[in-house]
Amino acid sequence: MKHGKNYNESRKLYERNTQYEIAEAIDLALKTAKAKFDETIELSVRLGVDSRHADQQVRGTVVLPHGTGKTVRVLVITKGENANIAQAAGADFVGAEDMIEKIQKENWFDYDTIVATPDMMGMIGRLGRILGPKGLMPNPKSGTVTTDVARAIQDIKAGKVEYRVDKTNIVHVPIGKASFGSEKISENMKALMDAVIKARPAAAKGQYLRSVVISTTMGPGIKINPLGFTR
Repeated sequence: MKHGKNYNESRKLYERNTQYEIAEAIDLALKTAKAKFDETIELSVRLGVDSRHADQQVRGTVVLPHGTGKTVRVLVITKGENANIAQAAGADFVGAEDMIEKIQKENWFDYDTIVATPDMMGMIGRLGRILGPKGLMPNPKSGTVTTDVARAIQDIKAGKVEYRVDKTNIVHVPIGKASFGSEKISENMKALMDAVIKARPAAAKGQYLRSVVISTTMGPGIKINPLGFTR
């Protein structure tokens, strides 16, 4: 696979098979952010679980102390007084049957997250085939099905992210932008890793943190020593 000049220059900054300590890995990752746009910093964590088993699922949410650097557009599907509350809390779009119909008929996706109240989930369920593949289906586990819509909106706008192990037993989560600098990235990383470690399933055996890799949008992956998160 051919890579661009910036990528190849970044590869000279680190040793591919070396596991760096947290602070050094963050600094190296930031040095690889050479694109003309503000690159996203992503953390990829391979866990010692088998995601095929229900008792080894790892999923949850955490509010990053410095947010993700991304402006998140929130759609709230609700009605009555909760609609007024959602508007006041800063939701970008609010509606009920009209929003559901818009998604169904127009394949409308001008939002990043959907929050819904429990009374609307019966109707939203019919959108499963549309929203499911895009990861947009509201879910109580991620805090997007709730009666407290104001709190949900505030958390999402403040930088709440969802972590969820995939079929390859890896969690991929954005933890900020290159412009944040090392201190903010470090604090966001700690918040995420604390949550992932706390979410360890009882059924998980052996080493839980198998590998941790930090990368920028256009840069290579840099390995972090997993022991640094459990000392």
